[in-house]
Amino acid sequence: MRPDKVKVIDEVWDDERINSFLTKAPLGNEPQDFSRLLHAYRSMRLEDFRIFLDRFKAQGGDIQATNSAGETLMDIVKDHRQSADFLTLLRA
Repeated sequence: MRPDKVKVIDEVWDDERINSFLTKAPLGNEPQDFSRLLHAYRSMRLEDFRIFLDRFKAQGGDIQATNSAGETLMDIVKDHRQSADFLTLLRA
């Protein structure tokens, strides 16, 4: 961790904050659904990500959305050391 970064523990993830990820603008030129999934994965704890995914899918979000290289979020995170529980949620 960079010296100018402070480790944040037990962040508050209320409904408003989780819902804000459903309307995030795309990252660069990436497709919107993929971008929202990636941003949520990078930002949220497992339980918050589960809530996000339920709401994302309820709004018609595509769990299989791909980035500009044709990769899904599952393709990208499958080799991450602590992604197994996130992958389980994405496969449900």
